Amino acid sequence: MDLSVNFPLLLVVLTALCGGIWLLDIWLLSPRRVRADSKQDRQPAVVEYAASFFPVLLFVLVLRSFLVEPFQIPSGSMIPTLEVGDFILVNKYTYGLRLPVIGTKVVAIGEPERGDAMVFIPPHEEQYFIKRVVGLPGDRVRYQNKTLFINNVEQKQTFLNEIAGSRPGQLRFLEKLDERTHEIYRNVYQDARIQEWLVPDGHYFMMGDNRDQSSDSRYWGFVSEEKIVGRAFAVWLHKEPGLSLPNFSRNGWIE
Repeated sequence: MDLSVNFPLLLVVLTALCGGIWLLDIWLLSPRRVRADSKQDRQPAVVEYAASFFPVLLFVLVLRSFLVEPFQIPSGSMIPTLEVGDFILVNKYTYGLRLPVIGTKVVAIGEPERGDAMVFIPPHEEQYFIKRVVGLPGDRVRYQNKTLFINNVEQKQTFLNEIAGSRPGQLRFLEKLDERTHEIYRNVYQDARIQEWLVPDGHYFMMGDNRDQSSDSRYWGFVSEEKIVGRAFAVWLHKEPGLSLPNFSRNGWIE
């Protein structure tokens, strides 16, 4: 994603710093100024700025940490569901309330469901990723002939069309995970390999909808429950790469 994982830490530090300066002035510095000059209690500039920014930073911190957080899609691993340049909204409470920065769950609300588009931090690098939840804890996931089998049950794919002008040729399918459907891309090349994984407790198996152009659990393993960020639920803005204006052409819910 385009936002650094360190941004929540920066936001927490700035909020705590501004709040600390403001409280220090209320409890210690302001009474001293009043005793020194009973006619005037003028705040230093740094205190004025801290007092002004603190409520704004606190509001943003609470909003991002516990309610909704915005992200921008930087790569094509979730095409056709999400395009490069999509701005998405991520529900931060649907999987439980977590403390900012450390990610510890403090209130359990719900668990990821198969088919969710989920934002998380993968095991191999400190970056935000978004993929689709394919395997739940305890599932046996098999990928054979570019078709998913969950606990030996084939997840049906319905051919829609071939993408004109794509190189290599891309085929568009409607995939059904349990009772939920979404579109995926596959290239025209066959793959005779049979890959199989058993999802450990407390972990999830993730895959991109652009199946042959996605770095996901097939390559770097499972996602720990502790590394979950939230569920992506809507596209609210889109901007094409380069010098172009944002637009609302792709606004809608994420399947």
